[in-house]
Amino acid sequence: MPRKGHPVGAHLEGDRLLRQAQSLGADCIQIFLSSPQSWKAPPPHPEAKGLRASVRDVYVHAPYLINVCSPRSNVRYGSRKILKQTCEAAATVDARALIVHPGHAEDGIEEGVGRWARTLEMLESPVPVYLENTAGGESAVARRFDALAKLWEAVSAAETEVEVGFCFDTCHAHAAGEEMGDAVERALAITGRLDLLHVNDSRDPPGTGADRHANIGKGKMDPEALRHMIRAAKAPVVVETPRNADDLRADIAFVREALAGR
Repeated sequence: MPRKGHPVGAHLEGDRLLRQAQSLGADCIQIFLSSPQSWKAPPPHPEAKGLRASVRDVYVHAPYLINVCSPRSNVRYGSRKILKQTCEAAATVDARALIVHPGHAEDGIEEGVGRWARTLEMLESPVPVYLENTAGGESAVARRFDALAKLWEAVSAAETEVEVGFCFDTCHAHAAGEEMGDAVERALAITGRLDLLHVNDSRDPPGTGADRHANIGKGKMDPEALRHMIRAAKAPVVVETPRNADDLRADIAFVREALAGR
């Protein structure tokens, strides 16, 4: 059963998802509903009934290839289509939210954030959409915090009925070269809220732009900085670390200990 306080869980793949969650002691789970590199609409999930009935929150991560802020119309239109389809599919598992990477705009961040606002004005989604800070790319619309501020201003002004939230990823901020000591506080100053925290260590040094997650304590990030971010976020947590079961249990335990002040 999920514990009191902020839920702590993991990104899971494969089958028997709820049994996996129980084995790991996870309060919540995050899943893909289709291949993260596919343009195809998500098929019906074989465990949808059980996920809907579960007391554990379910988060859905959108395909990585979605890029609604691309200047290329075929990429942008295709991204809007699969985003809508994935939002609809997320509702069938009673997802708490859909998490999506904001993408890149080769013709300028300002152009890209405008396309995100337009996307939200066109989108009908039965679940909230959480935008996530990203790791690399000079044209990324949510890599550095100055770009995130422009994106958030645009989406906040969009005339949309979609509930928009923010997901902060620790590895992505590290990869972007942000100062980690007060990263959560600076993100909160921009967005005013933090709806989900992805807690991941990084395989690579800071500022490389490499989105390569590592289990906590096995990468290049300062564990004390991670503890501080976990406590400062005051949000549900999902670890997206390599999925060896014992390592995932250790990562979940690290998060819970940080929340407890240990």
